[in-house]
Amino acid sequence: MTRIALIPAFEPDGHLLNLLQALQKADFTLVVVDDGSGESYRSLFAQAAQTATVLTHKTNRGKGRALKTGFSHIQAHFPVDTVVVTLDADGQHSVPDAVRCAQAAEQAPDRLILGYRTFGNGVPLRSRFGNAVTRVIYRCSTGTAVRDTQTGLRAFPVSLIPLLLSIEGERYEYEMNVLLACPKQHLSIQEVEIATIYEDGNLCSHFHTFRDSFLIYKEILKFAGSSFACFLLDYGLYSLLVLITAPWGNVSIPFSNVMARTVSAGVNFTLNRSLVFHNHDNIIRTSAQYFFLVICILCGNTFFINWLVNGLGANKFAAKLVTELTFFTLSWFFQKFFIFRKQKARS
Repeated sequence: MTRIALIPAFEPDGHLLNLLQALQKADFTLVVVDDGSGESYRSLFAQAAQTATVLTHKTNRGKGRALKTGFSHIQAHFPVDTVVVTLDADGQHSVPDAVRCAQAAEQAPDRLILGYRTFGNGVPLRSRFGNAVTRVIYRCSTGTAVRDTQTGLRAFPVSLIPLLLSIEGERYEYEMNVLLACPKQHLSIQEVEIATIYEDGNLCSHFHTFRDSFLIYKEILKFAGSSFACFLLDYGLYSLLVLITAPWGNVSIPFSNVMARTVSAGVNFTLNRSLVFHNHDNIIRTSAQYFFLVICILCGNTFFINWLVNGLGANKFAAKLVTELTFFTLSWFFQKFFIFRKQKARS
């Protein structure tokens, strides 16, 4: 079985040539994407072309686009059972680890293989912090645990390339988007432990902390943003209606909660379907499922808040906050994994 090493490279140093030589000795077919490094790097890529196919972007287009350029080339020139291993050009990945990931992909062709690092002493603080944050957010967003969400060492068969090309993202956010797409596409993830290598504090990395972190997190934060916006709408309407209907006595709380929830649920459905999950399934079916969920949660929500206020004597506004926090997780879980999940399995 053919093994291909795909390396996106932007303004690389000598690590790239050393890596290519070692990969060639390990019987990898080599594909390098020069992501607009410019004239100053022409000589280096000319040397790389002696052992690798070098694809060139005239301008820098981002790691995600460089990977997609490589994927398209590989898809056009190699059979579907070929295994692809992606590596970074900065010396963070060893050839033995690339071989082990390739072997894992050959043994499990229905999975995405990730080479995961252990983040102990010697790892730059920003890398440890960034990976810790994305691990938590990824687990909360997908229900799937991944040890290293930022690893560039990944392996998979060519048959997965059509799926990978369909995923949005042009820069560093693309690799996170791939992980987010896996649960939706019923694609399993398998992790292989690899060496943790950070030379010179990873100074040669072209990761821009604020810009690229925003791109990575924005896909995850859209769901939280939609939920928070609708919470504010719900809470605002609830508060207004509680003040207006105060003379109604005990009826005021459940009435205000039902009306506020109905309005915010309609807005939340529209936002989640079109902007968060980009779901294009039958709107009648998804809306029916969504509003059935809303009714179930509304019943529990209303009973709980009424019990807190009228049963325990809790503050009306504090009770609303406690209730929303309690039912948020249930709402998110069913939306994510049942209502707006992709209905078609990967091809």
